[in-house]
Amino acid sequence: MLLGLAAVIVGLFILCAGYLYFFQEKVVFVPSREIVMTPDEVGLVWEDVYLEVAPGVKINVWYISAPDSTRKTVLFCPGNAGNVSRRVFTAQFLTGLGVNVLLVDYRGYGRSQGSPSEKNAYADVQAAYNWLVNEKNLPPEEIYLFGRSLGGAIAIEVARRAPVAGLIVESSFTSAAEVGRRMFPFMPVKMLSRYRFDNAAKIGRLTCPVLITHSPKDDLIPFEMGQHLYELAPEPKAFIELSGAHNERLYYESDIYVNGLRKFLGLDQSGPR
Repeated sequence: MLLGLAAVIVGLFILCAGYLYFFQEKVVFVPSREIVMTPDEVGLVWEDVYLEVAPGVKINVWYISAPDSTRKTVLFCPGNAGNVSRRVFTAQFLTGLGVNVLLVDYRGYGRSQGSPSEKNAYADVQAAYNWLVNEKNLPPEEIYLFGRSLGGAIAIEVARRAPVAGLIVESSFTSAAEVGRRMFPFMPVKMLSRYRFDNAAKIGRLTCPVLITHSPKDDLIPFEMGQHLYELAPEPKAFIELSGAHNERLYYESDIYVNGLRKFLGLDQSGPR
């Protein structure tokens, strides 16, 4: 009986390990094709743009203009679920601060073609950055990368590759393997993981100003991960403590958050950092 029980346990372990290895992209990437709203529905002026990222493959990005004339632009890298249509209120908030916003749908999300992957997500945001430089004629000192959750990992990688005015990492993690280890503590996650998203190894190599934001009540990505990223980031850097759970945006009403963003983006009287 003991041998039989051991065999069942080993079999279940192998099945779980196989599922984690072969189907982990369904956990990492949770795209939606449904467009639930567009920026004009909340009074925003926008451009619907398609960028070729590979032969025969185009991604969809939305360029949303601030009410006041400005060249400062936030290139926003979303989290792993939904699509750009679920970030319209984020764009409304940011344009209200006084910056233009470029929302990116990674491959496989919304109206973007292709399939998502770590490598593809980096390339997709790099293509969006190139579009701002080449088509909008923006110098790097007018472009800010802003990554939320999984998007934080993508923004960090692109900030390593391309010059930017600053990087905002919101509610993100130290590495995909560390998140997986916390979710599946009895599995050899590091060995099974096909995704790295190793923010902890990369953030110290950045040369741009960095703003880290995270909530102690984050129910998905531990607050300690945000703190650790801040510790590893080079100067100049800043940290803003958020409020609420991972997918709540109550901090949009916080003066500390609003004023902190405005200062980081160089939108207040005291100027940038």
